[in-house]
Amino acid sequence: MKITIITIGKTHKSFLQEGEQEYLKRLDHYIKVEKIELPDIKNAKHKTFEQIKIEEGKMLLKAIEPGGMVILLDEKGKQHSSKKFAQWLQNKMNHGGKHITFVIGGPYGFSEEMYNAAHEKLSLSPMTFSHQMVRMLFFEQLYRAFTILRNEPYHHE
Repeated sequence: MKITIITIGKTHKSFLQEGEQEYLKRLDHYIKVEKIELPDIKNAKHKTFEQIKIEEGKMLLKAIEPGGMVILLDEKGKQHSSKKFAQWLQNKMNHGGKHITFVIGGPYGFSEEMYNAAHEKLSLSPMTFSHQMVRMLFFEQLYRAFTILRNEPYHHE
């Protein structure tokens, strides 16, 4: 099983960059995780939110490896507790094929084309987080899920 995480734009805050790197390093112990960081849309100030989402969607679709499962991190997605997310992930690894791509879009969400290409949508919380912060939070939850699946003492409940 391979996991790819595709994001739009760079994380600019050093504390978020350090958190991402820490959890990506920890995940190496469990699974191969590839992070693909696509550039922000150029001249975005002169475009509507819809135009930005469409252009981002085209870039994202080009970056998605064919044949895998595509999961959007989206505010309208299904929410899980950490334990339920771990079970969900185990189920996808057992029955979902060889590759899962998680997509974290830009600040305006996803284009209709991206929603149509997705197999599922997940939400981390009913709260709104910056798209840069979502990356670190999601990497931590992936790491937590693997420690739960292995009955390791990271998750306390």
